[in-house]
Amino acid sequence: MGDIGVCWRLARALALYHGRRVRLWVDDVDAFRRLCPEAVGESDPIVFERVEVWHWREPFPRVDAADVVVEAFACDPPSAYVEAMASRPSAPLWINLEYLTAEAWIDGVHGMASPHPRLPLVKRFFFPGFSPASGGLLREPDLFAERDRFLADASAVDGFLRRIGCAPGEPEARRVSMFAYEQPRLPALMAVWASGGAPIRLIVPEGRVIADVAAFFSRDSLVVGEKLSSGDLSVEVVPFMSQRDYDRLLWCCDLNFVRGEDSFVRAQWAGKPFVWHIYRQDEGAHRVKLEAFLDRYLSCAEEPMATAVRDMWRAWNDHDDAAAAWPALLAAMPALASHGRRWADDLSAGEDLASALVKLEEVPVK
Repeated sequence: MGDIGVCWRLARALALYHGRRVRLWVDDVDAFRRLCPEAVGESDPIVFERVEVWHWREPFPRVDAADVVVEAFACDPPSAYVEAMASRPSAPLWINLEYLTAEAWIDGVHGMASPHPRLPLVKRFFFPGFSPASGGLLREPDLFAERDRFLADASAVDGFLRRIGCAPGEPEARRVSMFAYEQPRLPALMAVWASGGAPIRLIVPEGRVIADVAAFFSRDSLVVGEKLSSGDLSVEVVPFMSQRDYDRLLWCCDLNFVRGEDSFVRAQWAGKPFVWHIYRQDEGAHRVKLEAFLDRYLSCAEEPMATAVRDMWRAWNDHDDAAAAWPALLAAMPALASHGRRWADDLSAGEDLASALVKLEEVPVK
């Protein structure tokens, strides 16, 4: 239900760290298999890391309603399942897991109830966020320790890069990961990198931005395993990878371009400089969310770093001249690296999303 990356991470956390029996219903099993290539078997459900992954088919199979139902991103559970929820002796806890936003208004509505217009059911709204009054962010309890052990082991970093298909690079090269939506201004930015006078190693997991990377080389497309170079820029196309491996890619890069929601949060936990490509919405609604996060992220940041980040993020999301914004961001990188680490540490002091969701079972309906 909803975005597979967020849903799988939440399901796994509830099962592994909170001992819950979890059934995850997905309408695209192939997308789940790409995310979790270690999950094997053709049965329904697939059981992996203590989570039962069920195929959401039409018609929806007859199953008993769960004690807690998490509806991710207003995906609307099938009517037959909602009827089964209402027929239980006691109504289940029904949660609508909303999209992540840094907007302040969510603090007043997080946890609020919405009665069903016809059935004896109440849906409660759960808003992930960055304040103590929100639902928090997904984070494993051992994440930072695992990150720091990995980064302290040069052979582990080198072994990981080799495993995903990256050749040994120049030690002084700046590593940049690129996971973004379509970005027509990327070739212009790559041209700046190619003539910048310092080596940049661009690592691109297969995805929607590949065609824009290819355009820089006057190509229509690129395939996994290709390695190209131009001046100071080298480019390596790597496979779409599991969440665990993607975390490691974020950890070992100096700058991460990320998109959507899940990789956006993981880039923050990496504690590294990053540029967020937010999902575009009608009537510019995404810009409000982008500015709300920038206000939080840079609330204690000093100049000129704060201006450099704002200019780069706005250009990147408006398909504007990111190449012109790059020199200031590059100059701010040392300060931004320290800022990113402090930001991650401060965020981790709050409760993680899975723990907050479990606690919601004990909170009376407002």
